[in-house]
Amino acid sequence: MRVTPCQAALAGAIGLNLLLLYCAWRGPGASPPSCRPPRGVPGVTVLLRDFEDFENDLAGTARSFASLPVPVLVAAETAPYPPVPLPAGVDLLPLRPAADRPPPLARPELHVRTRHVALVPDGTRAVPGLLERMRDALEEGDGNTRLVAAPVGSVPLRCLELRLEPRAWTARYGPGAPGVCRAVEGTAVLLLRTRDLFALPFPLARPVPTALFIQAAFRGWGLRVMPAAFPAARRPPISPHGRWKAGNLAETRQRRLMRDFGIKREVLADGRERWYGCGKETARCFGTVHARTPQYLLAGRWTPPCCLRALRETARHVTGELEAAGVRYWLEGGSLLGAARLGDIIPWDYDVDLGIYREDVGKCRWLAAAAAGEAVEDAEGFLWEKAAEGDFYRVHYSRSNRLHVDLWPFYPRGGVMTKDTWLGHPQDVEFPESFLHPLVPMAFAGFTAMAPNDARAFLELKFGPGAIENPEYPNPAVKRLGQD
Repeated sequence: MRVTPCQAALAGAIGLNLLLLYCAWRGPGASPPSCRPPRGVPGVTVLLRDFEDFENDLAGTARSFASLPVPVLVAAETAPYPPVPLPAGVDLLPLRPAADRPPPLARPELHVRTRHVALVPDGTRAVPGLLERMRDALEEGDGNTRLVAAPVGSVPLRCLELRLEPRAWTARYGPGAPGVCRAVEGTAVLLLRTRDLFALPFPLARPVPTALFIQAAFRGWGLRVMPAAFPAARRPPISPHGRWKAGNLAETRQRRLMRDFGIKREVLADGRERWYGCGKETARCFGTVHARTPQYLLAGRWTPPCCLRALRETARHVTGELEAAGVRYWLEGGSLLGAARLGDIIPWDYDVDLGIYREDVGKCRWLAAAAAGEAVEDAEGFLWEKAAEGDFYRVHYSRSNRLHVDLWPFYPRGGVMTKDTWLGHPQDVEFPESFLHPLVPMAFAGFTAMAPNDARAFLELKFGPGAIENPEYPNPAVKRLGQD
């Protein structure tokens, strides 16, 4: 059968329409490569992302780079307000989806057709040829180099090492070794391949430099720093109100970014720390624990550092109150195990356990109130109450944050310490009172607590031989330590 030119044209048109229908049916998040525009056009696209709606230099920055000429795109959740008069040829890409806007418009990668993209901070001025030199430096580098940075202004960039500790929810910065750079300190233009940028899960998150450095560090990407600089625009000083507003917005974005990346603590190059997790006025970072296995263990992580900090503070406070009141106490269970093994809370534990003599409960006014059924908040905001699960007590970090110390009231019976509430934990057993005569000091969580006089024998009675040397998760039937 012979196909006429008209039939061939008709078949081609039908095929093209079917492809377009398929792309629309698959949706914006699942389009096959054949549905995407090509990204093989030589050149560099400038993306303006890090700017404020108020007191910005967006028009000047866009005009400067559009004069090179290179493609310039402004990416923002919504159009800047007050409106900014963008130069001709500079497109605005709204990132926030809207019900009345076709989905592709919310996908900036569909609008970047060059092989490379440069993320330019507000207030930068273009230098002819410098973007191309950055591109060449990227392509001439080793295969591990995926980012190139050039300073903006007269202050050179400081090269930093960035080490991520996902299990500890921590990002740790330090001075970068020669030739080893994972982040920079200072204002910079960042250039990378378009395919690399839009392969990231958060390609245009703000603040842009921090977002790119952390995602690059997760992937082991290298960063090269260029000595040549882009000039910074001469701008009038920002108003006090604008400075206050910009600071608040920056803090909000940083916290949102750290939440999305699962980072609760940053250790800066100068040793200072920034915390992004729970506190006295917030709920703790994890929910109800089932089968003695917190959700973070199933996700391959350990106790968030903010939670450990709160547990240490609570334990120090509670032991201080007990000692001041003359209540005899000792480290129990996993807390004693952590003290013997590390001098600290076990890094995946979610509470602190102390044993007390039941007859001493009345000596402490907070415990006495809790024993009478009253939940009472002490002068430092710690909440003392009787546990709902049985005859023992809990001291919470605060009313909002339920990280806690459990106080287990034991009493002697025929030379053996026993109690009235047993929760079925394997280590929850009676023990000879001789372990408590005398109690001895032991380093724990940054202070000195009291402990049984033979910690090894006490722990091996409760956990089995080799308990100190052989760490394990609380419930190996759900998850074992070696499965991380």
